[in-house]
Amino acid sequence: MNESRQSIGRAAYSEFAERYAAAVTTKPHNALYERPATMSLVGDVNGLHVLDAGCGPGICSEQLARSGATVHAFDVTPQMVELTRHRCAQLPVEVMTGDLAAPLDWLPAESFDKILCSLAFDYLEDLKPVFSEFRRVARRGATLVFSMAHPMRDWMDERTRGEGTYFATSRFGLYWSGFGEPKPYMQAYRRPLSDILNGLTESGWLLDRFVEPQPLAEMQAVSEALHAELSHAPAFICVRARC
Repeated sequence: MNESRQSIGRAAYSEFAERYAAAVTTKPHNALYERPATMSLVGDVNGLHVLDAGCGPGICSEQLARSGATVHAFDVTPQMVELTRHRCAQLPVEVMTGDLAAPLDWLPAESFDKILCSLAFDYLEDLKPVFSEFRRVARRGATLVFSMAHPMRDWMDERTRGEGTYFATSRFGLYWSGFGEPKPYMQAYRRPLSDILNGLTESGWLLDRFVEPQPLAEMQAVSEALHAELSHAPAFICVRARC
């Protein structure tokens, strides 16, 4: 299978994969915000074949498998692949190394009932090819659920705005806090909402549900400031589409 030598996701996560895996299990942005919203869109998976694309350390893969799914997971970062294999040992989860920026030619057509891609699209410059690949491997009536940074949130933050106008796709980089030292330097792409949704529908998907999540109430006890911030304006978008 093809892997991009220029993957900015792999370059960054390779440096702190184990620290990331340890933190995001309970990190409020993930455990009490994005992940519950995204997984609620996935819905019932019992008896279904699910693709977890850009699986990271396998938290969602484990949840899917324990909910009755047969899971095929992949990630561009080899360390994340090993973490997923360890987390999902003894579960019906097959894990491979694969790049969302390249054709998913090792996956047969019409083979998945549901496709999940949680917080991985931000590391891709062009989303339309992967939307098309997801459409190819989806069975008739399948659903695609993905989450990513909120385009307007990134545009309003001078750290992530990048160069050019809101309507241009731009690349930015910043140091992440909350994962220990040394702070990982993360690069990602910011793009307009129209490019995301039009790329989705032009690839044969029908938009079904668009969510700008709010934090779970439990977050207030963990971080009142973060709960207030995310209750005021969203940090991510979560999308469900059908074919």
